[in-house]
Amino acid sequence: MKRIIIACGLAGFILASCSQNQPEADRQGSATATAEADTSYVASIDKWHAERVENLQKEDSWLALSGLYWLEPGSNTFGSDESNAIVFPEGKIAAQAGSFILEGDEVKLQVNKAAEVTLDSVPVQQQAVIYTAGMEHAPEMRHGSLKWVVIRRGDKYGVRLWDAENAARQSFSGIERYPVQPEWRLEARLEQNPLPKQIAITNVLGQTSQEPSPGAVVFTVNGQQHRLDALEEGEELFIIFADKTNGTETYGSGRYLYIPKPGADGKTVIDFNKAYSPPCAFTGYATCPLPPKQNFLPIAVTAGEKSAH
Repeated sequence: MKRIIIACGLAGFILASCSQNQPEADRQGSATATAEADTSYVASIDKWHAERVENLQKEDSWLALSGLYWLEPGSNTFGSDESNAIVFPEGKIAAQAGSFILEGDEVKLQVNKAAEVTLDSVPVQQQAVIYTAGMEHAPEMRHGSLKWVVIRRGDKYGVRLWDAENAARQSFSGIERYPVQPEWRLEARLEQNPLPKQIAITNVLGQTSQEPSPGAVVFTVNGQQHRLDALEEGEELFIIFADKTNGTETYGSGRYLYIPKPGADGKTVIDFNKAYSPPCAFTGYATCPLPPKQNFLPIAVTAGEKSAH
């Protein structure tokens, strides 16, 4: 009998030990899984950031922009000589390369023989149409390290110029950013507009356009609910926002962010670790849209890209 009692006591001790240790093992397993998930998440953000840095190093990146010239109606001469209406970088093209002719909503290119300009890789013999309102994509013109296209902003037409040898591109050493913080990846929902809606977006030129908005993205930080109006952008939602870090640690005119479109339940994720500086943080030749006043957050979003500019 005594042996049975001892055996039963030992069995009880083992069972008690197991019942006490099992929750601890679960906790350890859960902590390990969380750590692994965080590590995988950080790696995914690092990969996204590396791709962004790589894109900024390309020959046609924002860092390669070296000019933005607004056209006047009629003939606009261009070349490297200071006497031209549009002066391209010195030593990069003929002194008198030709003219851009703006007539209504059409732009033509006239090229002097010595300029040797190509249009979508085909040499321009004398004159070519390089922009019309119906064009899906404006063709590219090239000479040496230079590339340029015609852009339209509101009622303004301009020539945007890239130089693969631009100093800003050659001296680029990366983008400073906050440490990746999983807590800035937040659950969110899209509060859809009941009727089609457009919101006013103003760019750095002072031009305002009405852009379609599917609704506001609603999320919570430290118990406080916030909302940001979103814009349609293909398969994603595009958000232009400002917060209390702007002008000190991040770019003064706000930052940009893409998020997935929500499912049928309206739920999505807003990940501020992917908040990035607009092109205007890297060049003076961009026409960046600015945050609408309703997208100014009363908090400091200490995640994503910083800016020394």
